[in-house]
Amino acid sequence: MGVASVEFIDPREPVAIVPILRAGLALAEHAPSILPATKTYHLVYEKIYILWEFLMGLGSFKLPDQFPEGCRVFVVDPMLATGGTIVAALDLIKERGVDNIQIKVVSAVAAPPALQKLSEKFPGMLHVYAGIIDPTVNDKGFIIPGLGDAGDRSFGT
Repeated sequence: MGVASVEFIDPREPVAIVPILRAGLALAEHAPSILPATKTYHLVYEKIYILWEFLMGLGSFKLPDQFPEGCRVFVVDPMLATGGTIVAALDLIKERGVDNIQIKVVSAVAAPPALQKLSEKFPGMLHVYAGIIDPTVNDKGFIIPGLGDAGDRSFGT
C-alpha cells in the first residue's frame, strides 16, 4: 500500500481499443463500459511454421486509415512472449498517426524478451501494463511458466 502515480482519461476524448485476436478479446470485452468514447478495432496475426522456422503474417485488420488527433490507443494482448506480434501491431498503429506517448499496451503476462524488444523499438514514453512478468521464454517462444494458450483458455477450446 502506498502512493501511486495515475493518469486520468477524459471520457469525452477519443479512445481506441485494439485487441489482437482472438485472445485479446477477453481483455477488451468490458472497456466500452468504462470508457464511453471507445471504438474497438481488431488485428489478427497468423503464426506459421515452415521447416520449424516461425514466421508471422498479418491475417487481417480493421483499423482506421488515420486515428483522430490525440486519440489514446490501448493495444491488448494477454501474452507478450518474444515481442514479435506486439511490435508488428504497434508498427501498424504508428503508421496511422499515433505517437508512443498515446499508446498503452495491456497484457496479463509479459516476458523479458518482449519487454526488451519494445524498449529498443519504441524508446521513450510507451507504457506497458502487465499483470505479471514471467522470467523466461523457451526455445519454442512460449512463456515459462506462462498460462498456456490464452485464446484457448478464454474461449474454452
